[in-house]
Amino acid sequence: MTALMISTIKVTDPAGFRDYMAKTQEIARPYGAKALFNGMRSATLNGTDTEGDMVVVVSFPDIETLERWNTSDEYKKIVALRDASSSQVMTAYSAFE
Repeated sequence: MTALMISTIKVTDPAGFRDYMAKTQEIARPYGAKALFNGMRSATLNGTDTEGDMVVVVSFPDIETLERWNTSDEYKKIVALRDASSSQVMTAYSAFE
């Protein structure tokens, strides 16, 4: 079943974040990742505002593959770049069976 990774992001270093995004897309591609959406927040319609002003939604074939990408040695190598260029809340979602 398809799984989604939704990341709410506050970019703190735009150049570093662009580098991170390029690298993470390259790393995620072999895991079947597909970027579904990325954009800036327009309005909070209900609830408490989040810190992030950007959102990225990526689909993976299933939750196990998403978790393999997230814990892969290749991705671990760029986590420091992610954390230096942004503040993110990354959440994994799996579809109901």
